[in-house]
Amino acid sequence: MDNLDKAIQTQLNNIQKKTGMSIKELTTFANKSGLSKHGELRDMFKQKLGLGHGDANTLVHFVLKSGGTHAAQGKSENTILDEIYSGAKAGFRPIHEKLIKEINKFGEFEIAPKKGYVSLRRKKQFAMIGPKTNTRFEVGINIKGLKKNARLNEQPSGSMCNYTVNLTETKEVDSELIAWIKSAFDGAG
Repeated sequence: MDNLDKAIQTQLNNIQKKTGMSIKELTTFANKSGLSKHGELRDMFKQKLGLGHGDANTLVHFVLKSGGTHAAQGKSENTILDEIYSGAKAGFRPIHEKLIKEINKFGEFEIAPKKGYVSLRRKKQFAMIGPKTNTRFEVGINIKGLKKNARLNEQPSGSMCNYTVNLTETKEVDSELIAWIKSAFDGAG
């Protein structure tokens, strides 16, 4: 089992513990709801089961066998990264590499590639990195209470990360950004 499969299985195990329902029961619950759209199911899981955005999102992908989780399943990490950083987004690979080099200095963590980004996890996700558009790379940081800063884009409550930082070149991977990610790393473990 590779890191991606382990990360998904760990998250699904935690969802079962949180809800007190097996995956089969959760799938039946979703099917009986009559909802079929991703956003509707995600919101239902959040409202009726009290799941956070990330857990609800992963559960919907699992139930519908869709999205980044299943799109990445069975592929090597390098294959997925080659797909993420292809075409117009290929120029963002050096930003990714520089971030991973710096984050590796913190200690052990899981890299869980999805369809269009990479989730970085300890006991929980602490960051998401990847190209947001053809012209913008995004770092999602999962921590609360960072001091206001022009670079930090605070996200609405319930988002997968509390803050995002937009990058366009490797020199923007600086000590300030790394310190924010380190705080999230420390809080996730």
